[in-house]
Amino acid sequence: MTTSPPARQIRDISGLLDHASHVLATRMAAAFTELGITPRAYCVLFHAMEAERTQIQLAELADLDKTTMVVTVDELEKAGLAERRPSAVDRRARIISVTGAGERAVERGTAIADRVHREVLEALPDDERTAFVSALTRLVGGPLAEPVESERTVRRARRSRG
Repeated sequence: MTTSPPARQIRDISGLLDHASHVLATRMAAAFTELGITPRAYCVLFHAMEAERTQIQLAELADLDKTTMVVTVDELEKAGLAERRPSAVDRRARIISVTGAGERAVERGTAIADRVHREVLEALPDDERTAFVSALTRLVGGPLAEPVESERTVRRARRSRG
């Protein structure tokens, strides 16, 4: 005998946000193919241009694990977009320096990211667009700012926040 699950009282925002995040990530990845880099690589370059940062600091900002970060920086170096250099502040630390070609990639990548976001948001009327971005910004800056500790590990795909 099968029974029906109880009726939800509140819309499943977890499912909505997961789906929206996944589809947006695929759209962004497809758009970045014209530049020849991944959104993850763009994110690392973007944050490396903001300030002198170590690989560990960039991994934190881009929400990447150490192994993925090493592979990403290796790819960026091979493509001539970034290089590892000693820090001017601490010679023991290595920073990721963006090359001229990397700077041009960030400029083009920013235009691509803006275009994809604009295309998605244009599906909403102007007033809803503004309200949506404002509400999401408040949620991410408030109750959804930090993960909550749990006895059970919550697995998720790491996504770049570039």
